[in-house]
This record gives sequence, C-alpha cells and structure tokens, in this order.
Amino acid sequence: MKVQGLNSSSRKTQELIKRTFAELINEKKSLNKITVTELVKRADITRGTFYTHYDDIYDVANDYQLETIELLVSEETILYNKEDILNYFNEIIICLKKNEKIYKMLLSSTETINFLEKLNKMASRKILYALQNNLSQNKYLELDVYFFMDGVMAELIKYFREQSDYSLDELNTNLKKWFNKIF
Repeated sequence: MKVQGLNSSSRKTQELIKRTFAELINEKKSLNKITVTELVKRADITRGTFYTHYDDIYDVANDYQLETIELLVSEETILYNKEDILNYFNEIIICLKKNEKIYKMLLSSTETINFLEKLNKMASRKILYALQNNLSQNKYLELDVYFFMDGVMAELIKYFREQSDYSLDELNTNLKKWFNKIF
C-alpha cells in the first residue's frame, strides 16, 4: 500500500478500491483474472488514482490480508488463560460478522488458502502460548491446538463459501464447547 497518513478522502478511495476488488474476486474466482483496467472502470476512478494507492491487484489483496490479520490476531490482544481465549473467539466472530459480505466474496477464491493458512498458524500460536502455562504437562498440547484450530478454520471456510448449515453464532457456540472439551 502506497499512501501513508491517509486523510478521509484517501481512506474512502481505498475502501472503494477494496470493495470493488472483492466484488471482482467473487465473480472471477481467481486473482489472476482481475485487471487494474477492469477494477478502475467498475470503481469509476482513474488509473492514476488506483496507482496512488496500490502498486497492482496483488497489493490490494495483500492489504486485505494484512487488515484481516491485524483484526483477528492483533499483537495487542494477549491471551493468558482459557477465559481470555473464549473471549477472543467472541471478538473474532464479531469481526467476521461485521465484515461477513466481504469475507464471503474473498473466500470464494482459491487464492485465499495461503492467507488462511498463515492466519490459522498465527491464531494457533497465540492460543498455544496462552495454554502453555496451565497445560504444560500435556505432551500433545501443540498437536491438540493445531488440530482444533484446523477444524475451526475448515468450518469457517465452509461457512463463508456458503457450504455450511450453521450460522456464525452457532459455530461460535460449538467451537467454545469443543474448546472446553479438549482443553
């Protein structure tokens, strides 16, 4: 992302570019099929405006990924115990619900798999760190955490690809139940 110290107008332009990008990725199902020309035409902006904010289409995708990672696995959120982790799950679900339409569009593409793997690893490490103090005697703690988070991520992907029969609230309730059973 190029523009530093965004003013209100620049923020609105970036949001327009990102929203248009999400629509295009939902339609095209592949990042490689989206062009800057197509994006600027649909967003009704000039190429110069686009290039003021981003280097290319991949830069827009990267901006979305960084924004999501910052929201979901912020370094400011430190987890110390199981209660913190359960509250963290609530925060994630609130964030996902707030941006549900965008995530549905973005996760319809197969290119999001690498991003989701990165997000999964970061969240897993955060949860593992919180559990190590209380469950350090569990020889398989790391395996349990990664197994649990892989399942959570798989269910979220199914949800955002509209392949799930459950709402985000139902997934949240069940992930807490599974978490308490496992840990």
